[in-house]
Amino acid sequence: MQSAVAAGISTGVGAIIPVLPFFWMGGTAGVLAAAAVSLAAHFLVGVAKSLFTLRSWWSSGLEMTAAGVIVGGATYLLGLLFKVAG
Repeated sequence: MQSAVAAGISTGVGAIIPVLPFFWMGGTAGVLAAAAVSLAAHFLVGVAKSLFTLRSWWSSGLEMTAAGVIVGGATYLLGLLFKVAG
């Protein structure tokens, strides 16, 4: 139960981070700010992950950032494919 609660809370916190810029801006500026905030958060999570692994902080940070770019790009392309926004 404790693990489930911790996973739920961490997922919720992680999911709200890229949404935060849209509270203050919209349009292209909001999207760019959300991308920057999201990539910075991915990098910081990677750095934190390095505390528990034998990898260097920058390598782990870049790995998480690359994962964020891949997932974000795939999500964006799927949105275009299914005409989610217009």
